[in-house]
Amino acid sequence: MTISQDLETLKTESEWEEIEFPPGDLESEEPPLESYLHLQQIILLLNCLDWLWRDKTDYFAAGNLSIYYSPEQVKTKDFRGPDFFVVLNTEQKPRKSWVVWEEGGKYPHVIIELLSNSTANVDRNTKKQIYQEIFRTPEYFWFSPDTSEFRGFHLVNGEYQDIQPSDRGYLWSHQLQLFLGIYENKLRFFTADGDLVPTPEESATNEKQQRELAEQQLETERQQKEKLIAKLRELGIDPDTV
Repeated sequence: MTISQDLETLKTESEWEEIEFPPGDLESEEPPLESYLHLQQIILLLNCLDWLWRDKTDYFAAGNLSIYYSPEQVKTKDFRGPDFFVVLNTEQKPRKSWVVWEEGGKYPHVIIELLSNSTANVDRNTKKQIYQEIFRTPEYFWFSPDTSEFRGFHLVNGEYQDIQPSDRGYLWSHQLQLFLGIYENKLRFFTADGDLVPTPEESATNEKQQRELAEQQLETERQQKEKLIAKLRELGIDPDTV
């Protein structure tokens, strides 16, 4: 689909009134993922964000899900399926797809595409232009699970400009209030302080390690206390009087 074809879908208000709208529960039309690495990466992003925002109910995050953006949608044109996207200030509920006209006209606030040999050119050009000119998505990132190519853009006066990396090479997402960066060859979220946003499993492991460390410290203090008591007794000193 060309950009001109996408732009031709815009119509006047009177023309919209004559259109018979399709149902809002359209199925996603996205093809299978490029590789297991792509699947792992999408699941990782979803798990981390959902865990971090587990107390929030006003966002929707999804992966490999179709976004329908024309009110005259017939499931054969005018849809795109980002590998990962986040919509803010919306109801958190299961969806078969994201249908813009059924969601108050909302488009994603953040989109991440995962590059592959077959999609890289489209992701860097066609999709970037659609997200800029039609979706008006504030932030767009792409990442290659194979080569670790990583770039990010934000809208400035209607055009995407590069997001400048931090000293660590992370890219700041103003929309998410998080950094995105590469950790162990995967794209991860980081807090404003630069701390890695963990998965639920990593969080549980960290908590277990902290408990074990605390227990070890208590045991060390207990042993040191017993040694001190024993030494005092050798010297003929009653520990209870010290």
